[in-house]
Amino acid sequence: MATIRNVAVAAALAAGRLLREHVGRVREIRYKGAVNLVTEIDIASERLIVEAIRSAFPDHAFLTEEGSGRDGLEAPALWVIDPLDGTTNFAHGYPMFCVSIAFLRNGRPELGVIYQPLLDELFLAERGTGAFLNGERIRVSTHRELRSALLATGFPYDLERRRQALAAFARFTLTARAVRRDGSAALNLAYVAAGRFDGFWEQELSPWDTAAGVLLVEEAGGTVTDYDGKPYSFLQGTCVASNGLIHQAMLGLIAGNDEGAA
Repeated sequence: MATIRNVAVAAALAAGRLLREHVGRVREIRYKGAVNLVTEIDIASERLIVEAIRSAFPDHAFLTEEGSGRDGLEAPALWVIDPLDGTTNFAHGYPMFCVSIAFLRNGRPELGVIYQPLLDELFLAERGTGAFLNGERIRVSTHRELRSALLATGFPYDLERRRQALAAFARFTLTARAVRRDGSAALNLAYVAAGRFDGFWEQELSPWDTAAGVLLVEEAGGTVTDYDGKPYSFLQGTCVASNGLIHQAMLGLIAGNDEGAA
C-alpha cells in the first residue's frame, strides 16, 4: 500500500534522476520576470512529480511553482512542490539545486523531502519523528554567537527590493564568520537542519521554497520565524531559520540594530 512518505521519496528520487541527466544541457530558457528563469526541465520535473503523486492520491490538491497545481493552502490534503529549486544554478551548470516536496494537512507541514541529486543527498522529515539525511538523524548546530556562525541568505528577484536587502547582508557580513549566497532556499534550510549552516534568512519566498525545509529545521531542533520573530507563515514571505541559539541576534541585525554584534 502506498504511503505518503514512500510516494514522496520515490517522486523526489525520480525527479532528481531527471535533473542529473540534464544538468548543463538546458535547451530552452524562459523568463518569469526580469531575472527569474524557468527551463523545460522545471516543467518536465514538475509533471513527473505531480503525475506520480496523483496516481497514488487522486483526491489530493497541489500547489506547485510552475503551475501544474494552484490549489490554496487551506486544502485539507495538499502537496507543495518545487520541482527544481535553483533553476539559475541548474541552467548555468552550477551544482546547487534540488527537488523539494512537502505534504501539508490543513495548512500544516506533515512531511518534507528535499533531494540534491548530484550529491545523492535525501533530506527527510516527518512531524514528530525527527529529521534525517540518507537515513541518519540530523540536528542543528550548537554555535551560540554570530561571530562563529556560517550563515546563508538569498536576494529577491525584484531589483529594487534586492538593493534594500543588501543593507542587511552588509550587517551580517561584518558580524558573522561568513555568509553564503548560493541560490537555493530549500537547500539552505536543509543545511540549517543538518548543522552545516547555523542560520538562514530571506524575504519574498513562496510556499514551495520553504514548505519542506521549514519542517526539516523544526524537526532537527531549530527555530523558524518571520522577520518580526512571529511564527513562520507561508503567506508572509519572510523567513529566518536558525539553530535557535543565534535567532534573536539574527532578528536584531535584520531589524538594523547591533544586537547581533556580540
